[in-house]
Amino acid sequence: MEPHNLASAGDRAKTAGGDEPPAAFRAALDALARVVARPEIVLEPIPAPQRLAPFAFALAARVAEPGADDDDLELASARFIVLYDPDGHESWDGTTRCVGYLSAGTDEELVDDAMFSEVAWSWLTDALDDAGAGHHNVGGTVTRTASTRFGDLAGPEHTVDVEMRASWTAESTDLDRHLQAWLDVVGSAAGLPPPGVRLLGPSDRIASETL
Repeated sequence: MEPHNLASAGDRAKTAGGDEPPAAFRAALDALARVVARPEIVLEPIPAPQRLAPFAFALAARVAEPGADDDDLELASARFIVLYDPDGHESWDGTTRCVGYLSAGTDEELVDDAMFSEVAWSWLTDALDDAGAGHHNVGGTVTRTASTRFGDLAGPEHTVDVEMRASWTAESTDLDRHLQAWLDVVGSAAGLPPPGVRLLGPSDRIASETL
């Protein structure tokens, strides 16, 4: 899966009425355009909410099983939304709010792990810090859901999903750092190895055993 080209991000930044975005917001979107997702994550611009702020931009992210095109084999899906109000917003304590949402399947045993939600939340806080993404007023939720299928419904009998909703105020126009941090969270939720690390498949293990 090839990374989606975000070079046209700034051109999508107009309001529903066609107003040109302020320079600060366009600079923030230009920073987003510099982000290249890792190959396992596909990014795509999507319609942004129009009623939450005067200016907004949104991306969808998807992680699928290697070589799979079927949505049923999706490991994780996510959204990253940028809200911008040049007059500032009292609850944000700033002008730029980043909003993230993700949903991913996870290990069934983790649904009973009391620490899992705290660990999942630390994916975000650690990723923002590691990326040098200056932020404040961060908040959100982590939800674990266990499902059991009955009857003729296709799919595994038992599944466990984790959902994260988060938002935080960006302290600069360097939104590339914020998007990269969120993509790191998506990768963690999908169970991807760290960038540059490839897990051994069956053919790799067979080859190593014959050396």
